[in-house]
Amino acid sequence: MTNIEPNIIEQLNEHCSCVTLDRELLINSLANKLGDDANEMLGSPAWQQYFSTTSVFVPKRDLGKMQVIVRAIEEASMLCGYREKVMSWAPSAAHSDSKAAGVLMGYDFHLSEHGPQLIEINTNAGGAFLNAVLAHGQHQCCGGTVDIEWDENFDENVIGQFESEWQKKNGNVRPSVIAIVDDQSTEQYLYPEFKLAKQLMQRNGIEAVILSPSDLHYENEVLYGNGKPIDMVYNRLVDFSLDDPSHEALRQAWLAGSVVVTPNPMVHALFADKRNLSLLTDANLLDRWGLSAENIEILRLGVPLSVLVTSSNAASLWKERRKWFFKPVAGHGSKGVYRGSKLTKGTYEQILASDYIAQVYIPPSKRLVVVNGEKQFLKIDVRLYTYKGNVLIGAARLYEGQATNFRTPGGGFAPLLVMADKSSKNTC
Repeated sequence: MTNIEPNIIEQLNEHCSCVTLDRELLINSLANKLGDDANEMLGSPAWQQYFSTTSVFVPKRDLGKMQVIVRAIEEASMLCGYREKVMSWAPSAAHSDSKAAGVLMGYDFHLSEHGPQLIEINTNAGGAFLNAVLAHGQHQCCGGTVDIEWDENFDENVIGQFESEWQKKNGNVRPSVIAIVDDQSTEQYLYPEFKLAKQLMQRNGIEAVILSPSDLHYENEVLYGNGKPIDMVYNRLVDFSLDDPSHEALRQAWLAGSVVVTPNPMVHALFADKRNLSLLTDANLLDRWGLSAENIEILRLGVPLSVLVTSSNAASLWKERRKWFFKPVAGHGSKGVYRGSKLTKGTYEQILASDYIAQVYIPPSKRLVVVNGEKQFLKIDVRLYTYKGNVLIGAARLYEGQATNFRTPGGGFAPLLVMADKSSKNTC
């Protein structure tokens, strides 16, 4: 099978105005997953902001390249030299050894004329459960196909990863109680997906509770949630090092090895600390540490050059700032990120006084959407949700502005339409 040309994909994304979302199918899918809890979600107008009404076309070849990049990064993360370097700047909580690989990792890409480019890695990537539901509410268009294998196997694979995380420490048994934990959990924007996760676990015989850190109590080497012993924590906190005083009970349980936490501070340190991008794009270091020449080349082509911002390179980075995108090493979401072309001298001085990386700027591709009868273009960010380098599901996020958000009319999560055959050069 011959892959469709990239310029055809670009044309489809920029000219196809098909509405692929079938809201009735989506509502039925949500009702099937959530049961009585669906009424709470569907009764709020906010839920419609999660989902775009269109899909994003992606070449099958590019999807394959993304998966290869993910596996190359996972290989690099196993190298002793890489781990020693990463742990040299990791917070203290990350030094508590864990066999956990981290559930629902998120690898974010921009699509470019040179192939997919990794922008960042997230250890508490939100949206996987919502995207699994979204895949059920789609019409096909213009020859694109939603990857049904992801959709059909998602529930089984998600349960499998939680069981795997538990069994690394506890043998061939299942956890009895999993707590889904986030700050003020019921007020989180993605709270409905906590409900989806809870329902999935309970359908598979695992008790699940949604808690805030204030609900946790650690005593006699047991972590309790609202008085109930907790075996495992599905961690959605953005306090990646568990340093916040309000997270002390969870931190104590994690450091003592009394509870399985996934993802945890060690996983975040190995993958999602943005300083790590400077290692993944340093071919000499990777070669010295023993990464294969093939994987070094994969990372060279698929990860934009990233460097630590220091006093020694400050002048050159400022001079060439238009080619760079600046990110705080410990940031999340879009907080504190700056495109170099819009950077002021005053803001740059603040960057120099903080811990930042500079990454070669890769402009996002665009998708045509129709909002209130008018056509407009939104930016595309493609995310793969993975476990141990294997893809659980993929999706796009459509947005405007500097970083992804769920406030853009016509934006939100969008399924990937995989294009694989030149015969699919349909126009819409």
